[in-house]
Amino acid sequence: MIGNLYLIPNTLGEVALLEVLPIAVKKKIEDIDIYIVESEKSARRFIKAICPDKSQEKLKLFTLNKFTETLEIPNYLNPCIEQGESIGLISDAGCPAVADPGSEVVRLAHERNIKVVPIVGPSSILLAMMASGMNGQNFAFNGYLPIDKNERKAMLKKLEKRSFDHKQAQAFIETPYRNQKLLEDLCRVLHPNTRICVACDLTLSSEYIKTLSAGEWLKNKVDLHKRPTIFVLQKD
Repeated sequence: MIGNLYLIPNTLGEVALLEVLPIAVKKKIEDIDIYIVESEKSARRFIKAICPDKSQEKLKLFTLNKFTETLEIPNYLNPCIEQGESIGLISDAGCPAVADPGSEVVRLAHERNIKVVPIVGPSSILLAMMASGMNGQNFAFNGYLPIDKNERKAMLKKLEKRSFDHKQAQAFIETPYRNQKLLEDLCRVLHPNTRICVACDLTLSSEYIKTLSAGEWLKNKVDLHKRPTIFVLQKD
């Protein structure tokens, strides 16, 4: 018997867990004691919040983040093969392996014939696209934009042209404390008629989603400082 790899979604911030997560998440965490996590502290807090009676002492956690040695990662899946134990992959926020650590673990699981089971949960990228009013049939997620001023300007122009040429919405993110500056850059660099969606604090009580043209954003003020935000642009 070989255990499965379950991709377990997390919330996008401080919110009642079962308001945004399916009961399947709770049931699976009740059953699994081995996890691959981005941060041990936040993972333990999440597990305790959703399953208060679960023994923390029995948990075995492997850390997967930018400090993890590449050679360590294949060993994380050994309990699936050697003991037939299932493993959970938990993100700090949202869905594992989507704009988030974990895709390498999933790739290795497929190579080792370990069944991969994704569980439904909140994805800020998909929620933003759903609410943007832009092309949900053809869109691209571009991660973080360059920090350098000139490189960023060139990338924004490139994404704007790509959205027009291919009728493809372009989504991206920024470090939360630089969100305000990015919105200013979007308004300054893009054509006034290019649409921009700002989707902030998704699923939280402070959620803010608005799509306006670059020209219209110049007349509308919103505080995005240190608030997780997805930006989407499209030039028609």
